[in-house]
Amino acid sequence: MNLTVFGLVVVSFMVTMYALERRGRIFIALFALGCLLSGLYGVLAGAWPFGVAEAVWAVVAWRRYRTGARPK
Repeated sequence: MNLTVFGLVVVSFMVTMYALERRGRIFIALFALGCLLSGLYGVLAGAWPFGVAEAVWAVVAWRRYRTGARPK
């Protein structure tokens, strides 16, 4: 799989999980995973600031998952 396809798949996954967050906490955890994967894509593509920003979003999402916070 080339880098562009990987990026398309992981960013699409991340956005889909974000859209489904209200359906259950598992989607918040999956959104965190999507953020990590899209951050990896950013680093591999040479856009390390994007990778850092996505890592921060992954931490925020994971904390929301762990505390049971639901989106409003």
